[in-house]
Amino acid sequence: MSKSSPRRSFGRKANGTITVIEAKVHRSSARNARLAFILTAVIVGLLSAVVAASSIHPILAVFVGALIGVPLGGLAWLLVRIWPVLRLLWWWTPEIGITTALGAAWVHLVNHTSTPITLLVVALVVGVPAGLPVSRRFLAAWTWCLVVRHRLRVCFAQFIIANQSGSLPLILWAKPTPVGERVWVYLRPGLSLADLEGRLDRIAVACHASTALIERASDRNAAYLRFDIKRREVLTAQVGSPLVDVIDPDTPATERIPATVPTALDLPDIDAPTVTLPTQGRPAAKKPPATTANGSKPAASTASDVDDVSDWI
Repeated sequence: MSKSSPRRSFGRKANGTITVIEAKVHRSSARNARLAFILTAVIVGLLSAVVAASSIHPILAVFVGALIGVPLGGLAWLLVRIWPVLRLLWWWTPEIGITTALGAAWVHLVNHTSTPITLLVVALVVGVPAGLPVSRRFLAAWTWCLVVRHRLRVCFAQFIIANQSGSLPLILWAKPTPVGERVWVYLRPGLSLADLEGRLDRIAVACHASTALIERASDRNAAYLRFDIKRREVLTAQVGSPLVDVIDPDTPATERIPATVPTALDLPDIDAPTVTLPTQGRPAAKKPPATTANGSKPAASTASDVDDVSDWI
């Protein structure tokens, strides 16, 4: 494995060698692997020795703990050490799976059919999906999903500041949407949603899209994010309407559109409220209720029920 600039995950030096893993990530994985081996071996060894000491001699229990802790520590060292390679394989898992499936199908087809039949099957498998618009759009949408995953990884490696260990966000899955693609990403320590919101324009450029949006995919975990890559505008498309068939084509255009557009409500059936002004010099007397609580008519009002204005002057 050659050395190169720590800022590039896939670089080519002057001598033509290709760097698969960053030098910074390589050193960080080696340090973490050593720590994982020591911690796992010590913790598992001590626990195993304590458990074994209840049935055998303590000195023998120490050897038993060492025999159990060291192999498990080696397994932890191996997993941490090859984690950059596992992450690289995860990035290319769809492509590896598709290539493997196509290669196995090709070998199986060649071994069990003649050459004309093989060419006919290949022509049908390739030509039919390419000729049908539905299948062609389906394949193009999923192809863009594969491309977007790698373009996002390039963005993270180029202009997003990762943590001290150099680990990049983990790109989980992508699926097509009516306007583009949707990608789920799990951030590693050192990044946040606010760090990515100011770089959406660069992400859109890298993904060959018009715009890019980002939001949290989980209310409980801030590291789980969702990217929406927008390539097309579906709301501006023209769609057919059944109302066109209802309109008579022989109707003049002047009769189809109303001459005047109403600007306010017209309520001719509602009478305007009338206001009765009180007599000059005396306040208006209160109208007694039509009936009392027990259903009988109230007594006629007298002059004493009305206040005299002279008492208040």
